[in-house]
Amino acid sequence: MSQDSRQDADVAPVTFVNVIEVPADQVERFVATWRERARIMSTAPGFRDSRLHRALSSETRFQLINVAHWDSRGAWQAAMANPEFRARMRALEDDPDITVSANPALYEVVAGFGEQLDE
Repeated sequence: MSQDSRQDADVAPVTFVNVIEVPADQVERFVATWRERARIMSTAPGFRDSRLHRALSSETRFQLINVAHWDSRGAWQAAMANPEFRARMRALEDDPDITVSANPALYEVVAGFGEQLDE
């Protein structure tokens, strides 16, 4: 990706992907807390949608994957700075009943196939 492309992500649509490692027996509790955080994010300017995907097998290392779409990197950054969202994140980090390893990043679409994506 060129530097120009990365700068364009500040105003171009972005996809937030978070691959989440959480023990299978803690998934339901995590999902409940995710819904609270997603509700906050869904009211932020620039938010498009978010989906939390669960592995079909409890043996899968990464039990959950969150995929969210935003109007821009700037919109996502502003939402991440929301004090209510930050407080919910701290509560999750401090919860002794949930062990989470998150791997978040922002992405841009570089190729695709399917409805309105065929190249």
